[in-house]
Amino acid sequence: MSAMWIIIIVLAIIIIAGIVLYNNLVKARTYTQESWSQIDVQLKRRNDLIPNLVSTVKGYATHEKETFEKVVELRNQLVDQESNPNPTSVDREQTMQLSNQLSGQLKSVFALAENYPDLKANTEFTKLMEELTNTENKIAYSRQLYNSSVASYNIKLQTFPSNLVAGMTGFKSVNYLQVPEEETEVPKVSFDDQK
Repeated sequence: MSAMWIIIIVLAIIIIAGIVLYNNLVKARTYTQESWSQIDVQLKRRNDLIPNLVSTVKGYATHEKETFEKVVELRNQLVDQESNPNPTSVDREQTMQLSNQLSGQLKSVFALAENYPDLKANTEFTKLMEELTNTENKIAYSRQLYNSSVASYNIKLQTFPSNLVAGMTGFKSVNYLQVPEEETEVPKVSFDDQK
């Protein structure tokens, strides 16, 4: 076999390997984008449920106006954030920060049910509360899926030989979604004052 054939075969192998590595990077990036869209879908679902929840609760707890205003304000900020057609990692982090704040405010709305027995007995409120709780669970699952997809993608960007192809073709790493610091703190429980 002549040296020319050996060079052609080696070049063909390098080109085929480059194509395969590039396609794997595209797949990993696409899975990351798709997993973000799952979060987006759940955030939109929650945003669509919030006006119904607020209007149902408002009739029972009129002096909780500040809580409702904060929920509506955060929801509107999230809707504005979601309207960005090409979100960056920074936009996604801001979206999740707003989402975390909204989740905290929704917990306050749910706690209102304990103070208002009529509200707690309201079937519409109960149904909305269940739907929002399910949606919050789906958001948490979607965040896990997103971080898993990001890990897989970032590993491909950092490992040889796909890191060579990634560097030549402009693939960029993606940030993980972080858990808010207040959610990682250990809750303080004390039974000293209870009798």
